[in-house]
Amino acid sequence: MPHATVEDIRLCYEETGDGPAVVFVHGGLADRRMWDDQFAALADHRTVRYDARGHGESDTGEGPFSGHRDLLALMDALSVERAVLVGNSIGGGHAVEAALAAPDRVAGMVLVSAGLVGYEWPPTFVQEAQSRVHGTVPAERMAVYRQGDGADVPELDHDLDVFAGAHIRWMIAGPARTEDDLPAGVWERAVAMFRARLRRMWTEDSPQETAPDVPAQERLREVEAPTLVVNGLEDVPEIQAVSDLLSREDTGIPGARRVDLPDTGHCAPLERPEEFTGLLRSFLAEQATG
Repeated sequence: MPHATVEDIRLCYEETGDGPAVVFVHGGLADRRMWDDQFAALADHRTVRYDARGHGESDTGEGPFSGHRDLLALMDALSVERAVLVGNSIGGGHAVEAALAAPDRVAGMVLVSAGLVGYEWPPTFVQEAQSRVHGTVPAERMAVYRQGDGADVPELDHDLDVFAGAHIRWMIAGPARTEDDLPAGVWERAVAMFRARLRRMWTEDSPQETAPDVPAQERLREVEAPTLVVNGLEDVPEIQAVSDLLSREDTGIPGARRVDLPDTGHCAPLERPEEFTGLLRSFLAEQATG
């Protein structure tokens, strides 16, 4: 697997095609495989997808880090001077931070059910996460896993199955749906990616991401990149509220356009690949002619 050395760790990546650059940034529940359909569909662009640190085949590293600095450093390593960034979940937050830190490097953004780095989730979100997900594993074992010391816990594989399934059911399917509402294969793909990530979190030391000095939600008016906000109407309500922040006319990203997808949870590229790829293609065409 090709890799680039970024801040003394290896980030594994794939690239294909030729033309204007597009860089895919996956979410915290996934790895680069979440972009399988889009990566294969954009042969008329130089497309790059990578595993963020601690995900997929990339190294975990030590000490605090910044996801957007990793992203920009990878672009440097691959001689990508300027690109459209397509980010899901916290990957969207990393795209926003990159656009704020290096506006000349970001030709546009597609933010899919995006989060924001350092965003303070409301109590309702924390309570739902506890009751639906974290409460599925006994507290004494969760304490061990949070320290990255779970490799020798006999129940590790069982707990990975239960926790990963609960989290994917809540977020990828959506709080009002189940895995039975997802298209064939989506549940299995999503669980496999998150389970692999979770195993590393529970059995390795996991560095913490550094929060920005000024939260991105207070700087959205500074973003210069043309932006498309894609929101799944079956996603967790508090995550949809971030889409509201990003796309508000008065305080959001200037000129941001929003598309709400019905019957879609947190990961439209997985759940609605043809529809999402069509939206992405239209956005890229607009930037090419604009």
